[in-house]
Amino acid sequence: MSSSEDDIPLVRANGRANANASLNQSPVTNGNLEAGISKRFGPVQDKDEEMKDADAPIMAKRKSRTSVQAKSYAEAESSEEDQPLSKRRRTSVKHEDPESEDDVPLAANGRKLPKASETAIGEGSDSDVPIERKLASQKRKIEKRAEKTAVDMRKSAASKAKTSATNKKQANGVKKEATDDKSSLKKVKAEPASAKKGRAKVKAESEDVEDGEEEYRWWEDPTKGDGTKKWTTLEHNGVVFPPPYEPLPQNVKMKYDGVPVTLHPDAEEVAGFFGSMLNSTHNVENPVFQKNFFMDFKEILKKTGGAKDPKGNKVDIKEFAKCDFKPIFEYYEAQREAKRNTPAAEKKRLKAEKDEQEAPYMTCIWDGRPQKVGNFRVEPPSLFRGRGEHPKTGRVKTRVQPEQVTINIGKEAKVPPPPPGHKWKEVKHDQEGTWLAMWQENINGNYKYVMLAANSDVKGQSDYKKFEKARELKKHIDKIRKDYTKNMKSELMVERQKATAVYLIDKFALRAGNEKGEDEAETVGCCSLKYENITLKPPNTVVFDFLGKDSIRFYDEVVVDTQVFKNLKIFKKAPKKNGDEIFDRLTTSALNKHLQNYMPGLTAKVFRTYNASFTMSELLKDMTAAGTIPEKVKAYNDANRRVAILCNHKRTVGAAHANQMEKMSERIKGLRYEKWRLKMQMLDLEPTLKKKRGAAFFQLDEDLTPEWVKEYQAYKVDEMKQKITKKFEKDNEKRVADGEKEMKVSELNERLSAVKDLEKKYSKENKSGKVEAEGRAPTVEKIEANIQKLEQRIDAMILQAQDKEENKEVALGTSKINYIDPRLTVVFSKKFNVPIERFFSKALREKFEWAIKSVDEDWEF
Repeated sequence: MSSSEDDIPLVRANGRANANASLNQSPVTNGNLEAGISKRFGPVQDKDEEMKDADAPIMAKRKSRTSVQAKSYAEAESSEEDQPLSKRRRTSVKHEDPESEDDVPLAANGRKLPKASETAIGEGSDSDVPIERKLASQKRKIEKRAEKTAVDMRKSAASKAKTSATNKKQANGVKKEATDDKSSLKKVKAEPASAKKGRAKVKAESEDVEDGEEEYRWWEDPTKGDGTKKWTTLEHNGVVFPPPYEPLPQNVKMKYDGVPVTLHPDAEEVAGFFGSMLNSTHNVENPVFQKNFFMDFKEILKKTGGAKDPKGNKVDIKEFAKCDFKPIFEYYEAQREAKRNTPAAEKKRLKAEKDEQEAPYMTCIWDGRPQKVGNFRVEPPSLFRGRGEHPKTGRVKTRVQPEQVTINIGKEAKVPPPPPGHKWKEVKHDQEGTWLAMWQENINGNYKYVMLAANSDVKGQSDYKKFEKARELKKHIDKIRKDYTKNMKSELMVERQKATAVYLIDKFALRAGNEKGEDEAETVGCCSLKYENITLKPPNTVVFDFLGKDSIRFYDEVVVDTQVFKNLKIFKKAPKKNGDEIFDRLTTSALNKHLQNYMPGLTAKVFRTYNASFTMSELLKDMTAAGTIPEKVKAYNDANRRVAILCNHKRTVGAAHANQMEKMSERIKGLRYEKWRLKMQMLDLEPTLKKKRGAAFFQLDEDLTPEWVKEYQAYKVDEMKQKITKKFEKDNEKRVADGEKEMKVSELNERLSAVKDLEKKYSKENKSGKVEAEGRAPTVEKIEANIQKLEQRIDAMILQAQDKEENKEVALGTSKINYIDPRLTVVFSKKFNVPIERFFSKALREKFEWAIKSVDEDWEF
């Protein structure tokens, strides 16, 4: 009679009484002091470290792209849970959650996997202490505060409930009303001036709303968002389909083995997908992309009658290498160039026409209120690119027909008419859905949805609920952490696996992960980690290396608690081998079902939001940002970076990072050269200043060599030439638009004489070593004021460059937009008097309007 190993104590399951004791023989270091911090943020190594387990494979080394250096001076649940997963029925989830915004990848996308050493953040030049050690004590301190906060919140809630019950028991109906009245009067009297001021401001803002309509502040309506019914009435105008395919001119044809071939328009369109993107070498030179494209291309050729040569003979297209798409690329590139060169007035006219045509689709009427629609355009046919190492990259995304589209609309509303000759797949009146239209795409079988825009009430409510759920987790986090720490030593394997998984999700921001079907990308999350995805390095270091969401590589080397290391060693114990799951007694649904015992609606992804927001709130409490606006912005970014590191929100270094840093460096050098020129102009006006200020004050910085100066001067001359030419062209376009006669080329030549003057000036300066004073009625005082302004610009740019370098491997945007409660950014903005525009773009300010208008500087997460 067989028995599930889950129900046998681990000592027996492992076959020897001293199993746990043997694990304790590993040497113990102070590494445990840093448990929970990524080691990836340590010094850059010259080579990949070889990582070996008892029987784990060595991870293949990968090469990363290098960027081309260029100079620029321009500015810029389950009853099955007690069985191993191998004995259970596997399922694959095909539907996307249309409202999920939590799952934005944290790494850089779409590039070859870099070496581990190339994705490490370097140490600061002023310190030999890795950043994880600097932040370890800070993380422990924040976690202790979190536990204390949870206990205090529960005590406060219990106290309020007790007081409320006592008052209810003692109160008489009539007397209670009188007491309530007095209480409310006292509240009115005690209302602080700041609250009155805030109300007045809200009133003033609401008076500014267009057409005199009162502003709807849904976040102040406690009834909104309750229940499952999302709307009562809904009207909209459907979707916009992409224009039909326009065949190529007769003289533009794909070549096969050097011979131009004629294709059916459907096949020609697919050939055009590939041909038009020959400049995207990352895709078209990818063997997987080529293989998938050619497979689909041959299938379409077969369906449409194949290809013919100029004489009408059939051409059998068998080899991808013989296909020449260059003529197609050249045609589309010429079209793109012509579009770029379209006069500004014509561009403006075409845009106005397009906006007018699309205006009816841009808004819908949701419960009687106009709301912006997000993306009302149906995706055009193209080649699927995917992200990371997606196995289906290059497949043909077919044209979506109205017969595939389901419309969601109110029962009383007029159904938008489909294009002539077509009909909708279905018309629904789903009041629990927040989508307006949907269809299923052919690549992964996912459903695509037309939703409301990010700044709409519905989307705002979704964000609001997400962050409020994270705030609710504050009350329970201590109990969750206490329980999983205790269950790490459980005698039941399933309990140990649950506890270890929750630990990894909480400490290292791993996604829970879902099982994949055979036709889906082989991506991994915590519950679906395979044997080969984890390497153990005694005494307590774990190396994760796997393809995460969107096929983006997740690589991290972390220090874990000793018991976690022991458990992972047990989970990897023979006979497990490559391809076997680490958490073979656990599923994502079972894990989430377990978490909901602590709090309704709690899932694994809530931990990411909670940890980021709580960490940021604690950092804000201790922050004293001072100085200029750029310095305050850097202080915020520094805090955001700490959040990203403590919560493991990372990305790989962008291929263009080094190039961008080089450009910034050149711009700073250019400003320093201009500062020197101003100093020399001071000498031109008052030569005695050299003696008064000292010769050192007027010296050119050593790194501004004569060669560099000439290169910079040539750049400035070319820049002036381009500006004058563009201004001339723009002036001519305006004259034509106004019905006036165009200026002649002689006018341009006259304007360009300033370029020649600048060249002569630089040549003279280089020979004499002197700079003549410039401008109208120049004075030493005016020049000194200009020098001060330049110094401010230089300081601001140096801060910006430092910020960029320090953030090269940290996903600040991901943290700020998706995981840190936007109200915390608003608190920083108001507390330190920094314009919110410095943190949120116009689109984000619209998306987070509820956050900007709902809190003051005293709000706490």
